[in-house]
Amino acid sequence: MRETTGTTAAQLAGAPLSRLAGTLLMGALLVTTTPNARAASDATETVSSPDGRIEAVLAITAGRPTYSISRDSRPVIQPSTLGFRFKDDPPLTGGFIIDGVERAAIDETWEPVWGSASDVRNHCNELAVRLKEESGRGRIMTVVLRVFDDGVGFRYVLPEQPGLGTFDIISEETTFRLAGDHTVWWNRNDYDSYEHLFHETTLSTVEGANTPVTMVTAEGLYLSIHEANLTDYAGMTLVPEEGVPNSLAAELVPWPDGVTRVLGRTPLVTPWRTVQIGERPGDLVESHLIQNLNEPCVIEDTSWIRPMKYLGIWWSLHIGKESWHEGPTHGATTANAKRYVDFAAEHGIGGVLIEGWNTGWDRWGARGAFDYVTPYDDFDLEDVVRYGREKGVAIIGHHETGGDAADYETRVDAAFDLYNRVGVSAVKTGYAGGIYPRGQHHHGQWMIFHYRRILEKAADARIMLDVHEPIKPTGISRTYPNMMTREGVRGMEYNAWSEGNPPEHTTILPFTRMLAGPLDYTPGIFDLTFDEYKLDNRVHTTIAKQLALYVVLLSPLQMAADLPENYEGHPALGFIERVPCTWDETRVLDAAIGDYVVIARRNGDEWFLGSITDEEERALQVSLDFLAAGRRYQARIYRDGAGAHWETNPISVDVSTVVVGAEDTMTLELAPGGGAAVYFAPVNREEN
Repeated sequence: MRETTGTTAAQLAGAPLSRLAGTLLMGALLVTTTPNARAASDATETVSSPDGRIEAVLAITAGRPTYSISRDSRPVIQPSTLGFRFKDDPPLTGGFIIDGVERAAIDETWEPVWGSASDVRNHCNELAVRLKEESGRGRIMTVVLRVFDDGVGFRYVLPEQPGLGTFDIISEETTFRLAGDHTVWWNRNDYDSYEHLFHETTLSTVEGANTPVTMVTAEGLYLSIHEANLTDYAGMTLVPEEGVPNSLAAELVPWPDGVTRVLGRTPLVTPWRTVQIGERPGDLVESHLIQNLNEPCVIEDTSWIRPMKYLGIWWSLHIGKESWHEGPTHGATTANAKRYVDFAAEHGIGGVLIEGWNTGWDRWGARGAFDYVTPYDDFDLEDVVRYGREKGVAIIGHHETGGDAADYETRVDAAFDLYNRVGVSAVKTGYAGGIYPRGQHHHGQWMIFHYRRILEKAADARIMLDVHEPIKPTGISRTYPNMMTREGVRGMEYNAWSEGNPPEHTTILPFTRMLAGPLDYTPGIFDLTFDEYKLDNRVHTTIAKQLALYVVLLSPLQMAADLPENYEGHPALGFIERVPCTWDETRVLDAAIGDYVVIARRNGDEWFLGSITDEEERALQVSLDFLAAGRRYQARIYRDGAGAHWETNPISVDVSTVVVGAEDTMTLELAPGGGAAVYFAPVNREEN
């Protein structure tokens, strides 16, 4: 592992502080330097956000470094520890003096290839503090802080140095000492899966959590702790800090020995540890802090990266209508795939995912079960891709590894070569099952580096990725925008073969998992009870809520997950046909985490609104002042119909049209477990 340290990390860590300060910049940059060491056991350096409301402090107290964060002079993170513990080296936690300080003012605007906005401002102030051990080996550690108007990111830099070469990190000593026993939304710190429901508890009862972890203070301030630019490092979870109330400590996912967390060598740059801050839940969703802490796009020609909606031979497999493996109910046949292509072409849906096309599904879990290039006898890959091309529909390939990541690495080049040859430009990968090599975790350093290798190979092959059983997003799609979307969530499939996701689940996701990045939740189920195939399971929403999820949940590859026959002739299909997958502007109009959400997104001169509720019926008054002033819009409204209820009458949906403007207010009447989806198109747009 030490021989394969990520190139990005090495390039950054090897840079002088002045270069490190500007690594992510293409806009304005002002650097000031204070090179002289301060031979004192106590010292403080402060950096504020551009608007002056958020302040981060790096302090040395009796030689020990801490950081703290405040907003409007009120504490958000109280003085919290920094540093590392190593397996065979002394800890890097104390005995420091400040050996140099550099500051940078950063202001740039960049254009994502796709996302929630057409342009993103990266505006922050940076402080880089070089710490040196006053005695012993004289080791050096730099802490870099970036303070935005909506939060703070900080990370460690361990430069190449005589006193520190290769090492095993057994603990990153980062803590987050919160200023109160806040209300927290979290799911448990599983090293291999994020597919759990979220809890809403007080901070003092959190047992251990995956990030992002979102919370609200008694004063109504919203916070989220996560990480950005996770590269060649272990994923971070959070656990209670022993003996310190209302504090969470970083716990890195271990290697198989259960002790080592990161195999490292200098130069090393860690991921950013992030604290997003907002006055309302929507501030967290509208933030671009996580993306801004990643490097700019490294793909010169991005014309092949294309957001799209897609159908799939997928839901039929989960509800038991068809099978992944060859046999009388095999789903991935040539004829069935063409049927899906025909439907997609007729309704303007850009792609078709085909799962179960390649041999190996009958050997699930075995080493080397899949070779990713050999189709079952009843499936002709080249013919299906050709047919799709003639119809204007892309075929999305599928590589399920069954957790055998090691074998996949030996075969992925041939698999991508095949897709290049026949014309497949998007691939869904999967890692369901225990990881090979055994003992490795989905979220550990070995797999982090695996995911990155596959992503880079996909970029070289001009292939877009949708990764299931992934590492959580940390903004790397800015650098590699072919990393389109990921699962990493308890998604729609759980409704097919478990007790399902409760109505509140998707009212929590935008403010937790989705803060990390896009998610492939796979919405769009119209046959919500699928009684023909399952007797006990069902989807816990109305049809209108399924439509609203296309706006509420962000994904540049967005699935219309139901069977074509369940869409045919349905009046609600019109919204799926129209709704885009990438946006020029996003506004969270109203929200209460776990209760309801209202989000509006703009694509060109059209707006789309999605609103969802939990198990409670609601009537929400929504101002339409996000629409352009002075223009009239035709609003096509898809709402819960008479008597709609997620449990007793989920299929009732009403479609109507009204003309509105920015001065109007719309009443959204949401049934229990229901929602509303609205499409706003300018009237007489050719005159404007």
